[in-house]
Amino acid sequence: MPSIRTPLLALALATLSLPAFAATVPYEVDARHTQVLFTYSHFGLSNITGRFGDVSGTIAFDAANPAASSVNVTIPIDSLSTGVPKLDDHMKSADMFDAAQFPTATFTSTSVTAAGKDKLKIAGKLTLHGVTHAVVLDATTNFVGPHPMSKAPAAGFDATATIKRSDFGVDYMAPGVPDDVHIRITLEAKGPKAEAK
Repeated sequence: MPSIRTPLLALALATLSLPAFAATVPYEVDARHTQVLFTYSHFGLSNITGRFGDVSGTIAFDAANPAASSVNVTIPIDSLSTGVPKLDDHMKSADMFDAAQFPTATFTSTSVTAAGKDKLKIAGKLTLHGVTHAVVLDATTNFVGPHPMSKAPAAGFDATATIKRSDFGVDYMAPGVPDDVHIRITLEAKGPKAEAK
């Protein structure tokens, strides 16, 4: 009769051989390497792209269990840049984003779900121009691991979404200037550095 220790030993060895799944890791958005880009059609003549910088916020990410992850970011409207100063000033004016009255936009996730290899659906609430609406980001995980330089935990993501600006009360010249705004985000985030021993 085989000893009961044999299956117990086998179970223990099998358990040890399983990959070690890391718990949820907290990250801080790296503003120097993060951009929020937006593109819209100008009367169908051209497709104008602008960007927001100085993004701040936190990400909690668990690659093994995306549902345990969360995103919370803040975008300063005054960081808007199209490369055309007069256009930037107009976009920041009360005609459009009204940066004086609504100085920030925020995104807070409500759920994160896996959508294939390195793909995520990040549902959340976008607050822009003082109005909050549900938005879903289609995200790609670019990198999770030690940063090549600092060796601290790091993560990188790209994400896209399309919103209607009129939903947020930014309806200047609509529908002549189309309502859809395409958003593309590229983001790096830094995890905590290991304590010196």
